[in-house]
Amino acid sequence: MVKHVILWQLKEEFTDAQKAEIKAGIKAGLEGLAGQIPGLIDIKVIVDGLASSNADVMLDSSFEDAASLKGYSVHPSHVAVADSKVRPYTAKRVCMDYEV
Repeated sequence: MVKHVILWQLKEEFTDAQKAEIKAGIKAGLEGLAGQIPGLIDIKVIVDGLASSNADVMLDSSFEDAASLKGYSVHPSHVAVADSKVRPYTAKRVCMDYEV
């Protein structure tokens, strides 16, 4: 199994209310991919971090194998969510993929 974890920081230009709406959109969009992508075992988006956090959104996902993760990265449903709900609003992205 392969874990795919991403942390994002939203752009500073957004108000707190806008950030809450953006985070809800990211969560709904990414979690909505469950059952649509071959090899995607689990997908969770965390948007309510503690005040000590320096990231706004975390994606925690699991795949059957590295090939499934690669397929996810180019899958049209994932690309559509990334292009409409994530990329326009994020300033920084950190990713870690690892085998379990």
